[in-house]
Amino acid sequence: MVESGELVGLSAKEQARLTRSGELTAVELLDAHLAEVSRRNGEINAVVALDEELAHEHARRVDGLAPERRGALHGVPTAVKDFGHVTGFPNTLGHRHFAGSISDHDDLHIARMREAGAVFYGKTNIPELAAGSHSANEVYGVTRNPHDPSRSAGGSSGGAAAALAARFTAIADGSDMGGSLRNPAAFCGVVGMRPTPGVVPNADSPNVFDPLATAGPMARTIDDTALLLSVMNGETRDVPCAPELDRARLRELRERDLAGVRIAYAADLGGCVVVEPAVRAVLDEAARALEAAGAIVEIGCPDLSGADEAFRTLRAAAFNAGWGALLEAEPENFNDFVAGNIREGEKVSGPDVMRAYGEVTRLTRAAARYFADTDVVLAPVTQMLPFPVEWDWPREVAGTRMTDYLDWMRAAWLFTPLGVPALSLPAGYAGRLPVGAQLLAGPRQDVELLELAKAIETLLAVPAAASASHAAS
Repeated sequence: MVESGELVGLSAKEQARLTRSGELTAVELLDAHLAEVSRRNGEINAVVALDEELAHEHARRVDGLAPERRGALHGVPTAVKDFGHVTGFPNTLGHRHFAGSISDHDDLHIARMREAGAVFYGKTNIPELAAGSHSANEVYGVTRNPHDPSRSAGGSSGGAAAALAARFTAIADGSDMGGSLRNPAAFCGVVGMRPTPGVVPNADSPNVFDPLATAGPMARTIDDTALLLSVMNGETRDVPCAPELDRARLRELRERDLAGVRIAYAADLGGCVVVEPAVRAVLDEAARALEAAGAIVEIGCPDLSGADEAFRTLRAAAFNAGWGALLEAEPENFNDFVAGNIREGEKVSGPDVMRAYGEVTRLTRAAARYFADTDVVLAPVTQMLPFPVEWDWPREVAGTRMTDYLDWMRAAWLFTPLGVPALSLPAGYAGRLPVGAQLLAGPRQDVELLELAKAIETLLAVPAAASASHAAS
């Protein structure tokens, strides 16, 4: 029998195998994770709205399922990002206006996780309205990095990334518009994947045609990330979505040889961003390791011209449409930079939006052509190491002044309008702080990206994020 303290370090695939086989109950697995949350969450504040009674009720129902109904995530405990609905739990969006609200339904990707057997015990913390890459808000406070609690865990899926690194869960859901899956994964030394838009249907968005935002999977390993994506993915009749991925292949990723794989190394995104030397050093070492393994590594980057304006235009318009009325009614409940982003949307015209959509179309087509001759792009996820937790956002990166709270995150969101799958993979450490490598593949090459990422994960052999659970103990 696996000891309780060891259970939390197991992969989601192994946890589900143990509960499906009856070697372990969902309640026992839940209790092991709740003990870890109790031990460390007071310091990190990754999990919010914890409800042990509701979680135990859920785990007992899962334990009562007949063997033939036990799914891919059977018994695996997790918490849901506080930007999505899960029945019986609050959904505050990190904003005081929504504090105390209780969800009466599951969002589609959450419902799919529930159907696969996942057990929900709480929510994971986010920034106010999931805006920015530092998970701090007036409802639940700030989330700290498990590797160094004096540092940020990133965002907006910062609570999820911190929970993974601290071994509170083996899988977590997240969402990504401008890096909200990728940035916190890089800061916390875990995996966060932004799928091709439509791979996880945008069913719960007020704009199902939004090309920027998507839900996606997070985990400590590529295998578990692929497992969760296999559950979240799937067509639905009522919204536009991508064709269903090969679920069997996601759950048993093929072994890939890196010899001959064509890799474009976009160390500074073709001169579009500045990167701290400590981050660049880790990525340079990863590029050298890939070349030594036989990959063809060349400096290169997809066309990003116009991505900045398109992203900022569509984001500002979406923020104003979503939150403009609330800002007008309750200006005291908004931080200054989110309020400013919403007000930027007031200046955006209809023709501005249509031109931005035109740029997204052009960039998507250009990316498809680019990846016809390139298997994967290697780039920074974040341009700097995790910053002090007291900051709201970094004003400077590598000596260059940042214009606003979005500017320091450009390495992630400049790729968003391209419509390609992207993920953050642990690449190494600068001191005790993790550094992530951003890997991107062609449109709808999600499975291929995961298989190449698994090969790179094996090659780099970065120490497991589970070590973060003891980093500051």
